[in-house]
This record gives sequence, structure tokens and C-alpha cells, in this order.
Amino acid sequence: MKDDKKKRIDKILGNMGYGSRSEIKKIVKQGRVTLNGSVVKDSGTQCLPLSDVIEVDGDPVLYREFIYLMMHKPPGVISATEDFREKTVIDLIPDEYLIFAPFPVGRLDKDTEGLLLLTNDGQLAHDLLSPRKHVPKTYVANCIGHIGDDVVEKFKEGVELDDGYVTLPAELQVLEIIDTAEGEKMSRISLTISEGKFHQVKRMFESVGSKVTYLKRVSMGSLELDESLPMGYVRELTESELQAMMIHRDKR
Repeated sequence: MKDDKKKRIDKILGNMGYGSRSEIKKIVKQGRVTLNGSVVKDSGTQCLPLSDVIEVDGDPVLYREFIYLMMHKPPGVISATEDFREKTVIDLIPDEYLIFAPFPVGRLDKDTEGLLLLTNDGQLAHDLLSPRKHVPKTYVANCIGHIGDDVVEKFKEGVELDDGYVTLPAELQVLEIIDTAEGEKMSRISLTISEGKFHQVKRMFESVGSKVTYLKRVSMGSLELDESLPMGYVRELTESELQAMMIHRDKR
């Protein structure tokens, strides 16, 4: 998981946001960069980024190749790296993480909230989204009407969407039946799916005559949403969360 192969100091510092190659060459010439206590003379000097001690102006450079962030996505922002009209999840990330150029792993609809993983680890993102891996994703939702045992059984077998696609078996649990102020029924459910078709959860309920009015993702693979994380905020994955996520990458 960790890469400690030799790298050029200017590349390491560039990856960590210390400037362009020419800017880093300048601060090296100024004697502001040290390697294991010795002043670096050449910005192309090779070193081990995780083992050697690099300092700039006396401050240690804590090198990381990859960043892994959990976001509690709020509704109203889109799961994209940039958009000229809409606010994106990247706009919510603190500047200190932007130098790593993280991107969202998969998408949540604009009006959907909950767990979103952001990383610059392309291999992990690919494996989490790979159709052959069938990484489970769990959502909670409010749906119009009384969702009964017949729908639970249909979801267990797979339902046909509006384009004729039949979904893989899904695990549906009815958590609560709510009487609305308008005298109608509303069902609060938990749904675990192992694929990610476009608007899949919403389309699955539309296929059985219902409609999703609220949708929140609470887990993806082994990663569960930290409910203490305020909506719209991010935090780095803990070491145990990260190790558990790597199980999905290591499966070959």
C-alpha cells in the first residue's frame, strides 16, 4: 500500500504543493531544503520520501502519495471535480487537501446526501466501482406508499428497470411505516445493492409503483458513514478504515 521508491526531491515537493519545479529549484539554491540534516545542493537529488527526513525552512515535509477522504455529502452539490454552473463536492474540500487532486469515487445524485469517498488513488477507485467486484452500497430512504413483503421479495430476486435491465438481487428492509399529515403512508427503508446503475435506487422503487423522496448513502463496502461528521465536511479515513477498504483493492 505504501510506496517508498526513490523519487526526486523537486517531484516530492511539487506533489506536496511547494511550487513549480522552477520555484522549488530556487528555494533549493537558497539553501532552504535539507535532506537528513544536510543542505540539498541539487533539486534533482533522489531520496526515499517515506524514510528520509526532508525539511523546508526547518519544517518537516510529511510526504503522502495518496489521500483518502470521507465526506458527509449534503444535498444541493454535485459529485464532480468541476462544473461551470453547479457547486461541486470539490468546492467543499479544505485547501490543504486540494494539492492531492482528489476526485469522488462514484456519484451521488445532486439531491442525495451521505457517504462519499474522495481519493487520488485511481486503482482503488477503479476496483470499488468495477462491476465484477459487486461492492455493496447501503442506502436509507423515504418512499411513498406502504412498502410490503411482496416488494422485499421482488427486490431479492431483482427488478426490471424502465430500460429493461434486470437488477442484481438486493436486500430491502422496511424500517418504519409512517402516517403523513396528508393521511398517506410513507415507508422508511434500508436498501443494499451491489451495482451502481444510473439513478438505480430511485428507478427500482419506481418499478414497483413508489417514489423516493429522500435518499442517503450510509455505507460503501466496509466503509460506513461517520454520523458525527457534520454534513458538508470531510475527514481523512482512519488507519483501520483504510486497511478495511484495501481489501477491495487486493481482491484479484
